[in-house]
Amino acid sequence: MEKALNVLVIGGNRYVGKRLIARLLAEGHRVTVLNRGSSPPPAGVEHLRADRDDERSLTDALGSRVFDVVVDQVCYTPRQAAIARRVFTGRTRRYVMTSTVEVYEYEDSDALVGEEAVDPSTVPVDAALPWDDPAFLEAHYGEGKRQAEAVLAAGPGFASTVVRVAHVLGGDDDFTGRLTHYAERIRTGEPIAVPTANRPATYVYVEEIARFLAWAAGEDFTGPVNAASSGALSTEELCEAVAAHVPGGRAEFRPVEVGEVSPFSFRHFYGMDNARAARLGFTFSEARQWLPRAVAETLGKGD
Repeated sequence: MEKALNVLVIGGNRYVGKRLIARLLAEGHRVTVLNRGSSPPPAGVEHLRADRDDERSLTDALGSRVFDVVVDQVCYTPRQAAIARRVFTGRTRRYVMTSTVEVYEYEDSDALVGEEAVDPSTVPVDAALPWDDPAFLEAHYGEGKRQAEAVLAAGPGFASTVVRVAHVLGGDDDFTGRLTHYAERIRTGEPIAVPTANRPATYVYVEEIARFLAWAAGEDFTGPVNAASSGALSTEELCEAVAAHVPGGRAEFRPVEVGEVSPFSFRHFYGMDNARAARLGFTFSEARQWLPRAVAETLGKGD
C-alpha cells in the first residue's frame, strides 16, 4: 500500500482480527477499533465503544469521523448489514466485510467453486427472520452471511467487497477447539466421526488471511472474493498432521450415515477457487506447506 490509510476495524480483538490490526499498524496506517468494549484493543489504536446492533449507539460513537476503509469482522446478519450501510454511507469510500465459505453450503461440486456461484445481487433478504436469536443465527450462519452480503451489494452508492474466508487454521490462540478435538480423540483412541462420504475442503492459515485482509483494505476492487490457500485437505490429512504431535497416536475413523460428525468433516465439498484473488494481485500459499506449522502452533508445540 502506497499511502497511509485511515482504517476502522469493527470487532477485531482476537484471533484474525488482532493480527489484522497489528499488520495495519506495522504498515503505517491509522487504525480505529469499534466494539462493545469487552476487551481492550491493542496499543496504538483509537478505541470506540458501541453496540453495532444499535444504530443510535453506533452513530453516536462515530461522531463526525470518516474513514478511507472499514473492515467489518463481525457482520453476521442482514439487519447488521443494513445498519452498517445506513451509518457508513458517506463516511467511507469502501467497506470490506469478512464473510465465509459457508455461503456455498448449497453448492456441491467436485470442482473448486468460484465467486459467481453465489451472486449477492440475486440472494433474497428476509430481515424478519429471528436473527436476534443466538440459536437461530448459529443454525443459519451461512444464510445470515449470504443475506448480509446481499444488503451491502444492493444498489449503487456504497462500494463494498465481501471476503469469503475458508476454514482458518493456526495460532496458539485458536479458540475454536477444532484441532484439539482431534488431538484428544487420537490421544484416547476414541473413533473420529466422519460422514460415510467424507469430502475435503479448502483452508487458510491465520497469518495469511490477516495479510490478505490488510492487503484488501488498500485495494479498490468490489464484489465477492474467495480467500483460501491452494489445495484442498481431507479430514484424514488433518488428523495425520495432528497425530504427529501425539506420541504413538493414530486416528481411527467411524463413518456415520446421519448425525453429528467431527468439526472438519463434510458431506459436500467446501472447496473455493482463489483465482480471482490471484488476478487482483494476491497469491495464496499451498495449504500443505503451512499445515504442519499451523497444527504445531495450535497444539502448543510451536517453536
